[in-house]
Formats: sequence, C-alpha cells, structure tokens
Amino acid sequence: MRKRLGELLLDAKKLTEKDLLRALTEQKQYGDKLGKVIVKLGMLSEKEIIDTVSKQLNIPIVDIGDMEISEEVISLITADMAKNCMVIPVMRRHNVLKLAMVDPLDIGAMDTVARHVMMEIDPLILPEGELRQALERYYGLKTIVEETLDRIREQDLTLEQGDKDDEAEGRISFDVIEEEPVVRFVNSLLAQALADSASDIHVEPAKNTMRVRMRVDGRLRDVPSPDKKMFLPIVSRIKILAGIDIAKTRTPQDGRFNIRESSREVGVRVSTFPTIHGEKVVLRLLDKSTALYGIDNLGFLKDDKEKIKSVLKRPYGFILSTGPTGSGKSTTLYAILNFINSVEKNIITIEDPVEYTLDGLAQAQVNPRAGLTFETGLRSILRQDPDVIMVGEIRDRETANIAIHSALTGHLVLSTLHTNDAASAITRLVEMGIEPFLVTSSVTCVIGQRLLRKICPECKEAYYPAPSVHKTFQIREDVLLYRGKGCPACKYKGFRGRTGVYEVLVMDDELRELINSKAPGEILKKKAREKGMRAMLDDAVMKVLFGTTTLEEALTVVQED
Repeated sequence: MRKRLGELLLDAKKLTEKDLLRALTEQKQYGDKLGKVIVKLGMLSEKEIIDTVSKQLNIPIVDIGDMEISEEVISLITADMAKNCMVIPVMRRHNVLKLAMVDPLDIGAMDTVARHVMMEIDPLILPEGELRQALERYYGLKTIVEETLDRIREQDLTLEQGDKDDEAEGRISFDVIEEEPVVRFVNSLLAQALADSASDIHVEPAKNTMRVRMRVDGRLRDVPSPDKKMFLPIVSRIKILAGIDIAKTRTPQDGRFNIRESSREVGVRVSTFPTIHGEKVVLRLLDKSTALYGIDNLGFLKDDKEKIKSVLKRPYGFILSTGPTGSGKSTTLYAILNFINSVEKNIITIEDPVEYTLDGLAQAQVNPRAGLTFETGLRSILRQDPDVIMVGEIRDRETANIAIHSALTGHLVLSTLHTNDAASAITRLVEMGIEPFLVTSSVTCVIGQRLLRKICPECKEAYYPAPSVHKTFQIREDVLLYRGKGCPACKYKGFRGRTGVYEVLVMDDELRELINSKAPGEILKKKAREKGMRAMLDDAVMKVLFGTTTLEEALTVVQED
C-alpha cells in the first residue's frame, strides 16, 4: 500500500511533524487537498512537492508540451472524467495506459479510469497548471461534443433515410437543426476556429464516423469529432447559415455568411461536395482585417519592398504574383491595392470570389451563369475608364491576352498565376500562346511566393545547430538559430502565425532579350539572380537567421532543384 503524501514528505525531511499537523488541521477546516494546503501555507512549492513524490515513488514527471497526443488515446476517457479526476491519457502500449495526473497518490482516480478503459494504469506526474492547459487543449471542444450528443440522445433523434434516387438522402427535422445542442456545437466550432486563427474548417463523413479538422498556419489538424449521428444536423445547420438549399445533397453548392466578434469581422465561404458517405463541407474563414495589410506587413525584406514600390510608381505595366494555392497571392495583391489606392485612381477588380472588400474600389465577382467571366469582365472593365485593373487569376490565353494588351495601352494590371517561381510565370505566359515580345513589353514585375510558419514569440528559444548545418548553408559556427518549445499560446506547436518568403523579378533589357529568344525558365532564373534577384530559398534562409522561422520549416516549404 502506498504511503500518503504527508508521510512521503516526512520521510524526505521536507516537513516536520509540527508542520504536517498544522497543514492537516487547515485541510480539515477548509477541505482542500493536502498538497494545495502546504503550498498555500508557504511550507513548500508545488515543484518541491512534485519532485519529492517523484523521487520517493519513482514516478516520472512528464512534459507533454512537445507531445501530440493522438485523438484515439484522448478518446479513451470522456472530458468529464478527465476533468473530474484531473488526469489526461498520454500513451497506450498494449494493455497499459500511461496516465498523467496531478496527484499520483489518488488511487480513486486511477481505479475510476482503469475500470472505464479496462487497462492497467501507469501513472505519470504533471503539474496542475500544465494539466489544466492540456485539458483545455484536448478536451475544450470535446466537452461541447459530448454534451451535445447527450442532448440529441435524450431527444431520441432519428433520421429518415430517403431512397437512393431521392435528392434528400438524409432528411432531418428543421426543429432539430435549430435545437440548442446543434447550434451550440456549430457556434463553438466557429469560436475555436477564430481563437486559433484557422483558415479552414473541414467537416467530413465516413462510413460509420465523422471527422472535423481545422487548417491552422497551413496545416490540417484534428479536433474532437462527434458521433456520426450528429453529422446531418451539423451539416444542415451550416448550410442554413450559408443560405444553401438543405434538400440538395447530390450537387456541389456554395454559400457564405459573416461572423462579427467585437470589432472583428470574418467572412465565411461554405462549399459542399457530395461523397459516397454524405456531403463533405469546407468552411473558408476570411478575416476582413487581413485586407488592411500593407506591403510593409507581409514579410518583404527591405530591398524587395523597395523594388515593388519603385515598379508601382509607373502608371502602367503588368505585375504578377505567382505561387501554389494558399501561398498568399491574393493577400499580396490586396496589399498592393492598398498601397496605390487614392482618390485620383479608378481601380476596378474582377475576382472569383471577392475575398475582401476595400473602400474606394469597384469590385466584381465572376458569375458564369450571368455570362461574367474573367475574359468578359476584363473587356467590360476597359470601357469603365480604369487606371488600375486587378484580375483574380490568369486562367487562359484569352484572359492573358486582354490583360497584356490592357497593360500596353496605359493601364496598371495586377493578377496571379499558378507557377512554382517567378521565372516560370514568364514561360507559362509564352506557353499559353502569348508572343514573347508582348510579354517583355508588358510585364514589369513578377513576385514568386510561399508562406512559412513563424516561431511562436512566447516560447522562442535559441540553440546552436549541428556542424553539418553550418557547412551546408555556409553559416558561421557562432551563429544561433531559433525554434519554439511549444506553449499554450501556440497550442504546443512551436509556431504561431505565418509570414511570406519571396523572390521579386523586375524586368530589364537583358531578361527581355532572353525571353524574346525563348530561353527556358532555368536560364531566366539564373540571369535574374545574377542581376540581383534573391531566390525564395535564400529569402527563407535569411528569415531563419533573423529568428523568424526554423530551418526545418524553411526547407520543407521552399524546395529548389
């Protein structure tokens, strides 16, 4: 039989019998745990008590800050049980569950969990503050899920399955969709997404389960997911918010709604897609304050920033932002529009969709049903006396041709292309069928870009990299690099927020000559670097040296041949 805490502290000579008696008297009067009373009376710190218990009982102290506990392990016990027993499951090995606990002497808590999971318990010690943070991290939304599911079970909810030919494959009462449990779950999901600065929420069906994920800083991660029984009510609630027809489940649909949180406004674009197990729903969150970003806020280094501002002083030309989906191209164009926006300029955009609204601009959204495409929209814009035109994306030869001729006739044109780097944007235009001389006459600047996760400032730490890193990147041996340890502020990821990495290609006579001779992209890139263009990988390494991001993140996101 294990000794009690008081006995352990006496054996370790951390307390006198007189001190223990005083603490026990106080405990009896107020009903707190003995350890809390001892700390409250100033006899020992929490760390001293934990260290003593760990040493006396040979129970390890666990640091879960850098851990990513799987959803499978977390789901072994309910949120209520975890919070009531002050425990969190950490790892499962065969029939043994490693259980982090504030009080490893709490036999009752261990027995409760052991009976529930039907496994042997291997206790670990975790300070109370860290355990509470872990409970919020892993069980915050899960509590809502469990409460909501309980309420739905209480209502004895049944879904009426339609025939396979029926458009409404799963019908559900509107009253159920508007019930407080379903509304509360969706609201909580949105609130967590806002708190975590998520860019997307995925609600996905499987055969017998459902999955909820969020994309934070470019990475998808699981969040506690409810029972499949809740899937239809949740999806229907989201569709109602977005103004989407809930009866149609076999056709992709799009909708949108807004969230207001104090002074913050977030637009939510909703997309549904029919799968064999039901509708997959993706919500894209667009924080409208992002539209207020300027060129100075995006992560451009000083010389690249000056190059862009210099190009923008010209009243005409074609400026392209290029990179894969999700690399921040639209944000870059909005920042440029903010920089040049003035009462003296007539700025018109054609976008698909309009992600952010800016004062002083005329913004239009592509609507193929009404005959408004990038091509037709661009032709109409030219009859509106524009000074600046922004085209959301160059998708085909016709749009590229009109954009280039617009730039050649005295307009400043901004757009995006999906290519891997700045030089490839030039060759892509030529491959689309645009004559090289038209490209060289119109294109003034191409910005290649990616997004890197930033090290969390709350848990940032310095370290000396391995000798191989110094050699590979020609870094002095005394140079420190940085990383994030993981903390509550960054949800123990070590990263919080993102910044851009760029390469800025500014057209000059030597590049024009190469393009007119139809030189391949690699030759253009080599010449641009000789002329002073910093490649994206070099830009990323600079941000590593500045302590903005980690070397691993830079190498993962920016890859060069």
